[in-house]
Amino acid sequence: MKSPVHRCRDVEHSRGQPGAGGGTSCLQEEQRIPISKDVITSSSASAMWFIKDACGIVCAIITWLLVFYAEFVVLFVMLLPSKNLIYSIVNGTLFNTLAFLALASHLRAMCTDPGAVPKGNATKEYIESLQLKPGQVVYKCPKCCSIKPDRAHHCSVCKRCIRKMDHHCPWVNNCVGENNQKYFVLFTMYIALISLHALVMVVFHFLYCFEDDWTKCSTFSPPATVNLLILLCFEGLLFLIFTSVMFGTQVHSICTDETGIERLKGETGKWGKVPCWEAMQMAFGGPFSLSWCSPFTGLSCKKSPQDLVSVPQGEIIEEDVIEIPFN
Repeated sequence: MKSPVHRCRDVEHSRGQPGAGGGTSCLQEEQRIPISKDVITSSSASAMWFIKDACGIVCAIITWLLVFYAEFVVLFVMLLPSKNLIYSIVNGTLFNTLAFLALASHLRAMCTDPGAVPKGNATKEYIESLQLKPGQVVYKCPKCCSIKPDRAHHCSVCKRCIRKMDHHCPWVNNCVGENNQKYFVLFTMYIALISLHALVMVVFHFLYCFEDDWTKCSTFSPPATVNLLILLCFEGLLFLIFTSVMFGTQVHSICTDETGIERLKGETGKWGKVPCWEAMQMAFGGPFSLSWCSPFTGLSCKKSPQDLVSVPQGEIIEEDVIEIPFN
């Protein structure tokens, strides 16, 4: 993945013109200053990441409970009572594999740092370590007191600036950003697949029960069986539509190299966009392979411990727009 860069602009001072601070500044066309990604990454990026948000935690628990409910109905209402052993083994293996991958993807999306910028790095010592040229400008986030990289936005729930933030999703209790978008895409894809698979099995089971005696097609009573299947059908249909839409919007965002929040704020066209296939390789961590579908493979841009750069300590600068050199 390409390294994000700080939002910096060249500033020309118009001499002899009055203005606040002794002169007015004209912002010319935005230029991208190549600054290493390690410089703007917290030294604790490899540590466990978890957002302590009550709403997000409840939504994440509900997500797991709904998957477990589908697992219960598929196994104990439809597959185990079936007389066709091959049908039960094939569908049971497929459904359980997809459900396992969905929950693993959810866990990775929830517990992976989405690309948080270190808090409190808007210090004179830190900015001097960037070795910027005179006349350039960096921007400080007034909420988390960090130097904002290009395409970073502040999340009020995570209370951090997130690189290439798409949105904050309560269902994964985390932001969807540069480092965990792959896992969120996989989560939506696998949930959509198990929802579709469950709906197909429900239809076949209803047809089987209509042709046979209802008391023989399930270990539960006929009313209980019908209620369980209808609830699973409603759950599967709802999540199939929702996750399919989310999967499509995420793939579209990756291919257009444009996050949801950038599209919402109309911030398009302010950076050099990359081609669709290159953007997909950046998001999924390398050339196309089966690892794209695995939530257990990390991204190729992961840092080794020796690459981590400590943030110089110092007093936070008060200005939100910081011009080089310091006054």
